Amino acid sequence: MSDPAQHPVRLAKHVADLARCTRLEAEQYIKGGWVSVDGRVVEDPAHLVSGEAVLIDPAAQLETVEPATVLLHKPVGYDTISGRKAAAGLVQPETRWAEDPSGVRMLDRHFHRLTPLVPLDAEASGLMVLTQDGRVWRRLTEDGDEIEQEFVVEVSGEIAPYGLRKLNHGLHYNGRALPPCKVSWQNEVRLRFAIKGVQGGQLRDMCAQVGLGVVAIRRLRIGKVSLAKMPVGAWRYLPVGERF
Repeated sequence: MSDPAQHPVRLAKHVADLARCTRLEAEQYIKGGWVSVDGRVVEDPAHLVSGEAVLIDPAAQLETVEPATVLLHKPVGYDTISGRKAAAGLVQPETRWAEDPSGVRMLDRHFHRLTPLVPLDAEASGLMVLTQDGRVWRRLTEDGDEIEQEFVVEVSGEIAPYGLRKLNHGLHYNGRALPPCKVSWQNEVRLRFAIKGVQGGQLRDMCAQVGLGVVAIRRLRIGKVSLAKMPVGAWRYLPVGERF
């Protein structure tokens, strides 16, 4: 428990005195979510304390807090990059997937300045990425067109003759010939697309070109990272070491 001076001091200074550690180490404890003030975790080293009870979690570890990357199962009707109904608003402490296998400790700072990446149509559902990590941002923007994405598209109608062959290679979009991709039937009404450099509206247009209507689109995978069994509206962390 604390016994600080009467004048307010920075939490980092007080924790350094309390733990008999350096100011830098104290800041690591605080940023790591190991310090509570009157029973509430405070992650700001500059937070002022004067008489509150300051406690350090007995399990506290000195570790650098890595920027977070979040994987969200976006529901239909939410915008990824911009729009009135931003999917980023769904990333809240209470919507974290209960079976998140990442092992990442949830911190308040993980919910600030999350940048959405890899566009997904509002009418589509599935895997969405939001990050604070510049390395992930560069990978998914600078190399984005080289990363394969996988979709399941539920369709209606009868496919045109040689339609599946055309979906794999032979269609145009926005006046340009599309590069080859991998399209196959998953069942009688669902097509599986493995495709790079996909643009907004492209999958619907491709299906329309071979006589099919689109009932639903769901993104299953971006590179090596998959949606797995995460339910709609839930999110999990991308653990350190998992790569797109």
